[in-house]
Amino acid sequence: MPALKKTGVKDSKLLTREQRKKMLPGLKKIASGVRIIQVPASEIDSSDNLNKLEIRKMQEIINSMQAERVYIDAPERNTKKFAGKIRHGLVSKGVEITAENFADRKYPEVSAASVIAKVTRDAEIKKLHRVYGNFGSGYTSDERTTGFLKDWIKMNKEFPKIVRKRWITAEEILREKQQKNLHLFAE
Repeated sequence: MPALKKTGVKDSKLLTREQRKKMLPGLKKIASGVRIIQVPASEIDSSDNLNKLEIRKMQEIINSMQAERVYIDAPERNTKKFAGKIRHGLVSKGVEITAENFADRKYPEVSAASVIAKVTRDAEIKKLHRVYGNFGSGYTSDERTTGFLKDWIKMNKEFPKIVRKRWITAEEILREKQQKNLHLFAE
């Protein structure tokens, strides 16, 4: 898609926050449609498998957009099998599916979706900061995020509803708290 290439779009991780934000209006203007699905932490926690949940959400988007061709950044190693899983839940079985690992680096359509998703996530995080205070990026690698969670759990019995309870980071923090409580009880 030449118009997308002209925007300079690439994998969102290779762009700064400002570059992504500046690029967003142009990407939305070029797109024939944009569909964003936000999945609450509680739905992720209640899902038996994150990949299956992602597949259902991808199918929902493809079906709602009545897409004829899709490019997907496959989260599974066996991309042909993954494409088959996507196809299984589609209304139209004639959809052309290109599913590849690191597709956001190869296909401008996937890069554009990546940028739109990241800008949307950043805006949602900003809204949550107004409610919960600055807890950082929300990523495991962010010390501010893990510090916030540790402080929150010290003062409260459970995490706020925005936190995935089955997230490995949350589980580790709870386990750490329980071990400290057992240690205090044993003394």
